[in-house]
Amino acid sequence: MRHAQSPDRQVERPAAAAEGDQPPLHSFPGMLDRLGYGCLVLSETKKVLKWNATARVILSGYGSQVNNADGLSGALRSLIANVPCHLNPGSFAWIVVRSSGDRPVVINERGLFAADNTIVVALLDRETKSAPNPQTLQRMFGLTGAETHLAVRLAKGYTPLEIAESCALSRTTIRTQLASLFAKTETRRQAELVTLLARVSVLP
Repeated sequence: MRHAQSPDRQVERPAAAAEGDQPPLHSFPGMLDRLGYGCLVLSETKKVLKWNATARVILSGYGSQVNNADGLSGALRSLIANVPCHLNPGSFAWIVVRSSGDRPVVINERGLFAADNTIVVALLDRETKSAPNPQTLQRMFGLTGAETHLAVRLAKGYTPLEIAESCALSRTTIRTQLASLFAKTETRRQAELVTLLARVSVLP
C-alpha cells in the first residue's frame, strides 16, 4: 500500500500565503501553484524578489529559513550549487528537482520572457502530486461527494485498490464509482481520466 507523503513533500493547494506569495487566482505564479510547480522571480543579480507558496515548500529542503527573500535566495543557491545553468536577465528557466542526492536539471526556454530583465524560474519536484479543486470537479461534472473523493485520490496517484483499502470500501463500490466517473467525464479508461484531472488542476 502506498504510504502517505510527508507534509513537506506534498504539494496540493497551499492555503496560507506568506510575504511575496502571489494571489492564487490572478497571476502566473498562482497558476503554477495550482499545478504543483514552484515559481520564483529573480533580480538581475539572482536575488529572489517574488515567489509562490509551492516554491517555499520545494525549497524548504534546501534551507532552514524560506519565509523571506534572503532565505529563499540562499536555498536556491544551495539547490543549483555546482550545476551548470544560465539564468540570464529576461530569461525563463525550469529547474527539475530529482531524487534526493541527485543534482537538479536546469532547462532554459528560448527567447526573452521578461521585458524588465527579471529572471523567471519554475521549479518542478518530481515527487509532488497536484490535484484538482474538489468544488471545481463537482461544478464541471456533477460529481457526488464520494465520486469527487475518488477522483482526487486518483489524481494524486493512488490506485483504485489502494483507495478501497484506505477508505474501508469494497472493490465493487469503487468499481461502481469509477464507472460513474467515466460516464460523467466522458472518459473510457483510468489513464484517460487521470490525464483529464491533471488538465483540470489548472482551474481555481
